Amino acid sequence: MKTNKGDHLVKKILRKEAKVGIIGMGYVGLPLVLRFCEVGFKVLGFDVDSKKISFLKQGRSYIKTIPSSGISTFVRNGQFDVTDDFSRLSEPDCILICVPTPLTEKKEPDLQYIEKTTGSIRSCLRKGQLIVLESTTYPGTTEELILPELESTGLKVGKDFFLGYSPEREDPGNKGFTTSRIPKVVSGVTPSCKKITVALYRQAIQEVVPVSSPRVAELTKLLENIYRSVNIALVNELKMLTDRMGIDIWEVIEAASTKPFGFTPFYPGPGMGGHCIPIDPYYLSWKAQEYDFATRFILLAGEINVHIPYYVVNKIQDALNRKGKSLKGAKILILGVAYKKDVDDARESPALAIMDLLQKKGASLLYHDPYIPVLPSFRKYHFKLKSSPLTKPLLRRIDAAVVITDHSQVDYEWVVVNAPLTIDTRNATKNLNRWKKKIVKA
Repeated sequence: MKTNKGDHLVKKILRKEAKVGIIGMGYVGLPLVLRFCEVGFKVLGFDVDSKKISFLKQGRSYIKTIPSSGISTFVRNGQFDVTDDFSRLSEPDCILICVPTPLTEKKEPDLQYIEKTTGSIRSCLRKGQLIVLESTTYPGTTEELILPELESTGLKVGKDFFLGYSPEREDPGNKGFTTSRIPKVVSGVTPSCKKITVALYRQAIQEVVPVSSPRVAELTKLLENIYRSVNIALVNELKMLTDRMGIDIWEVIEAASTKPFGFTPFYPGPGMGGHCIPIDPYYLSWKAQEYDFATRFILLAGEINVHIPYYVVNKIQDALNRKGKSLKGAKILILGVAYKKDVDDARESPALAIMDLLQKKGASLLYHDPYIPVLPSFRKYHFKLKSSPLTKPLLRRIDAAVVITDHSQVDYEWVVVNAPLTIDTRNATKNLNRWKKKIVKA
């Protein structure tokens, strides 16, 4: 009896004879490379960034939370190869798409990377391949954007090639939940597509969670991040209220967290950061317009979170005023520019918005971040700054230190003691009551 292409691919996957191709060698794609190599697959990585390609070919990591040792081992033994030649997309049996999905200036989905990647796959698509999108996007992207493009080759989904969706859930720097330990939601355009997608991920991930359709899987990821966005907006709004009321919001959250049911703590900060939470909710808001539906919670949360950097700058300005200093001309040290603690990723970091606002008001800026020695150019911001060594002379010549990202490497009590003023957006100076006159919570 003739074996169909789906069954043949499943057998190759189970024998670990299938080659895995991963497009996008960033914070999502590179951990997947390592995991599939660890369980015995050969992996071919793709990226348009020639610098990343060069690093990886030398067995070197450019992400601090990912050690070079694993990469170099898999490069040496021939399990991992990497290229910027997208004509080689015909080689892998399974292709995982891990490309960025940013927003336009009007906060609408920017799918150019998915579109370009799909075009590259289309030109090389062969019978028997599995294509899985991992990039976060609105419900319908897999079936409305990718599927028609691939079927325009004349090949049929579920018969000649297979298409699935499995949202990434990476949390850079989280040692408790590595790639293999984070449950993987998976789906397929057809039953055979889902079967093959499940088979692939079960080789590398401890728990696989199949769902009925790509649209369900796409919305699952959005719900996870919308949930966080709305709750962070709530505590940020309460932070601004409790500031006026003279109540410490951090103490309130700590007390509420003692309730053993019905409460999950979320913490305020200087604004939204990272490549997910500030962006993903708007993908659903945009798609909802097709259904004449206004996502009011999502938009309100976005408004609040976008406002927080302005609140922080006002707190800095007020704190300086009380010391007889003007913000214009003041020397401000930003402590931490990464979007979260102990990572080297500054994408969408609230530090960038705060620094931009401070510069526009005439402040002189320095920053210290042990994970980001030089600030690269970003989509909206272009600072030509290098991280300053954190020394006593530096702290004594500035007018204020502002804690934006609470990296573990920084001794915040030492900072408070030596700086004339510390503005704390992360509660990093908790329990430093003896120095409270030098600390302003923001």
